[in-house]
Amino acid sequence: MADTDAFTDIPTTTLADLLGRGQVMDIGVRPLWGPVPRVAGPAFTVRCPPGDNLMLHTAIYQAEPGSVVVVESGDLDYALAGGNVCAVAQRRGVAAFVLDGLIRDLSEVREARFPVFARGVIPIPGTKAAARPLGERVTCGGVAVDAGDVVVADEEGVVVVPGARREEVLTAARAKLAKEAAQTLDDWESSHRARVGKALAEQGFGSLDD
Repeated sequence: MADTDAFTDIPTTTLADLLGRGQVMDIGVRPLWGPVPRVAGPAFTVRCPPGDNLMLHTAIYQAEPGSVVVVESGDLDYALAGGNVCAVAQRRGVAAFVLDGLIRDLSEVREARFPVFARGVIPIPGTKAAARPLGERVTCGGVAVDAGDVVVADEEGVVVVPGARREEVLTAARAKLAKEAAQTLDDWESSHRARVGKALAEQGFGSLDD
């Protein structure tokens, strides 16, 4: 299996081109501070019902170092985590949080430079009453995520690479980046102009030279 660390060299834009819209989380799941480093790691999946954060707080002690903790919640009323939870996660080697929900203590998280991709910030914490299994399929930012899928997140957004496809996708991404690196801007413009002109002509709008 390909090492997930290798995906830190692959922009999310490249992965999005290869995988399509269905593997890209929606615009609401965004980095909460910046400039944020690109992170990549196997998903450690968590489900928290609205208003409760018990299983995320459990996950920081069970996720393997290098994991990206991915949480299904959808709650916009209570914080899933605060500064201390993020600090402990960081100290234990968690690569990042990707949360379909909110956090608090953003200044502490930003100062520690712990990567958090979430829907925003709210000062009130959730309760700790709802135990749920860890490692099951979750939905985060509109994308189904299984434990072990490769989660890649940077300032452009969050992309999920299915675990069974990671070697294939990594190889294709490297080839795409190498091809792009060998192309000059003049080459790109020439090809782009031809594509745009063809699309216009096909729609009956003439050409770029008209």
